[in-house]
Amino acid sequence: MNFLAHIYLSFEDPEISLGNFFADHIKGKKYLHFPKRIQKGILLHRAIDSFTDAHPTPKLSSKRLHKNYRHYSRVIVDIFYDHFLAKNWNDYSDRPLADFTEDFYALLEANYDLLPPGTQRMLPYMIADNWLLNYANLDGITQVLQGMNRRTQNKSKMHNAIGDLQEHYPLFEKEFRQFFPELITFSRQKFDELCES
Repeated sequence: MNFLAHIYLSFEDPEISLGNFFADHIKGKKYLHFPKRIQKGILLHRAIDSFTDAHPTPKLSSKRLHKNYRHYSRVIVDIFYDHFLAKNWNDYSDRPLADFTEDFYALLEANYDLLPPGTQRMLPYMIADNWLLNYANLDGITQVLQGMNRRTQNKSKMHNAIGDLQEHYPLFEKEFRQFFPELITFSRQKFDELCES
């Protein structure tokens, strides 16, 4: 899953949210350098990724993209699924997405010194372009895919995937809606288990 889903699946716990958000910038056992509750957020992130990678529904979404994007297809599906979470946000949260994202940006800024260098470099762009809120519209997803393509020196051709999203839009959305409730249940159980330990 991508940024918005990981933050949402932290169940509004600030420290868990931080770890769950920036976990991709922390390799191996380096997570042990962080405060305990942020460590738990990093471990939750890794569990969410493992569950998602093993689940047949995201695999189905990914298979549709594999011919054109190979190993990048999983990353693209994560971005597509964040789009459907943002677009259908009111089905999953009582808080407006604009308020949720604004509060999260404030949390990041308040804890800037704790963020890994990669996250610190990304943060100004993320806030300026309001990535999390703009996942809800296709222009926002187009920008994300273009940015990802630039980061791969144009090797991934991920910017073209907006066409795949538009072509198979109802199918991708159906698969997201099938998968996400299961992911919420799994994440809640893992959250509770980590917080009890």
